[in-house]
Amino acid sequence: MSKSEISKVTAKILIDIGAINFSPQSPFKLSSGFLSPSYIDCRKIIAYPSAFKIITDMMIDIINSDMIAQSPNYIIGGETAGIPFAAAIAEKMGLPLSYVRKKPKAYGKSKLIEGEILKDKNSLLVEDLMTDGKSKINFVNNIRSHEIKCNLGIVVFNYNVFEYTDTMLRKNNIKVHYLTDWEEIYNQICKMDKFCFDILAEIRRFLDDPVAWSDNKNQFNDV
Repeated sequence: MSKSEISKVTAKILIDIGAINFSPQSPFKLSSGFLSPSYIDCRKIIAYPSAFKIITDMMIDIINSDMIAQSPNYIIGGETAGIPFAAAIAEKMGLPLSYVRKKPKAYGKSKLIEGEILKDKNSLLVEDLMTDGKSKINFVNNIRSHEIKCNLGIVVFNYNVFEYTDTMLRKNNIKVHYLTDWEEIYNQICKMDKFCFDILAEIRRFLDDPVAWSDNKNQFNDV
């Protein structure tokens, strides 16, 4: 399956299972801190076995086709949404699995990495989605702090609308692959009759300049 086909199939799955939520008047706050007229809930995928299998199979296709040079041989899921995807990929590929926390837990061994710490492996961070990339850098830094090699990530959905993301990831020597992004979702919903013009117009304004859209909504809410 080509990258464009993977992108279309993933977008349609997310739409069909109701993972795309709209609320332009009461915006969602993203993990990046920005406001958005929509929230992409990739966690819903795990409730649909057929969709989950298709998604994880396509993630493996990308690993096998686009990461040959790096040859990841250790899967690390990001707490918490990345863990189910990481577990499925590790099992299907016969690779060791661990998961990384955002910060150490405040009890027990206070660990950042759960599972074996395999310093001789080339790890792949698996997550559900990426907004502006900051949380991915945090995860990778936590992994690297244990002398584990990690320059690669993969997500189901990438917002792919923040101009500074690619530069920030490159500076940290991180490449994040993805199945689909907001432009593909937008193209798919524009073909449907179920979304009104006002919602589509608001989404378009957000995609064209998400930072300005968020700032405008913050100013409105402060009035």
